Amino acid sequence: MKRWQFWLGLIISAIFLWIAFRNLQPVDVWQKLQGAKYGWLIPGIGVYFLAVWARAWRWHYLLRPLKRIPTKTMFPIVAIGYMGNNIYPARAGELLRAYVLREKEGIPISASLATIIVERAFDGIVMLAFVFLNLPELISLSDDSGFIGDIRTLALLGSGVFLAAVIVFMLMAVYPDRSLKFFDGLINRVIPSKFRTSSRSMLERFIGGLASLRSPADVGMVLLTSVVIWLFETGKYWFVMHAFTFEVSFFALMLMNGIVNLATTIPSAPGYIGTFDAPGIAILKAFNVPEDTAASYTLVLHAALWLPITVLGAYFMARERISWRSIQVEIGEEKE
Repeated sequence: MKRWQFWLGLIISAIFLWIAFRNLQPVDVWQKLQGAKYGWLIPGIGVYFLAVWARAWRWHYLLRPLKRIPTKTMFPIVAIGYMGNNIYPARAGELLRAYVLREKEGIPISASLATIIVERAFDGIVMLAFVFLNLPELISLSDDSGFIGDIRTLALLGSGVFLAAVIVFMLMAVYPDRSLKFFDGLINRVIPSKFRTSSRSMLERFIGGLASLRSPADVGMVLLTSVVIWLFETGKYWFVMHAFTFEVSFFALMLMNGIVNLATTIPSAPGYIGTFDAPGIAILKAFNVPEDTAASYTLVLHAALWLPITVLGAYFMARERISWRSIQVEIGEEKE
């Protein structure tokens, strides 16, 4: 609570919430919420859990060079990570699932974090692909969105960042010895002498975690799985849409999915409050969905994305008898 990042996240979320709801009347949104057909959330949540299962499979695939772990073992750990991202600041769920994996399977935290960073890079590429697939239509809409602005420039910059990250990781995986030598030079110049040995050890484990990127076939499989994951998640957007009185194309929902998830990379309060809602409403408004309908849909969608996986992750975390306090104490003491 005392960290400046936490308070910055709250301020950013407050700004985004103001942008999202400044022109709305609460009574209008409430009426839309009352009239929604919430039965459509059931298949939406079901297809979303398929996406989570696919994420568990992808992580299992990335970890194969380190240890073969069944997907059914990975699923609870992924759910715990989602829960952590939803209730702790700064995407702490990623660190949380790396810690749980170490406790259960003995995978060093720095190695599993390497695979998690690879996941995020591929997720970014797929999300930006969703944007680019709809770029011609988006260009005609963005001027009226009131929030999105120049998506072409944003998408190009984002693509460059994520593609550069994947290329760097692939080079580190294919040339581990050269990478170690290069970064060892940086460590000697930048890191104080008493931390150099531990830094080199972490670097070695991190590069070891990138081993799955040495094969073009494996890279292709990870990319394909990432596409499947985000199509499943867009399926949830589609099912929840049917609870309300509007209809846009599946491609429009792909666009919304890509943009809102890119926006959630902006620091915010836990659960992506505001950074999910404001761009989601703006995109639907650009597709001529009434603002009160767009707001009520986005709120329900956000809740349906947040609540089920958070409850499931909390259950798995309680079952493992893990506390966040113990993780904070132990996370800097990895010696393996």
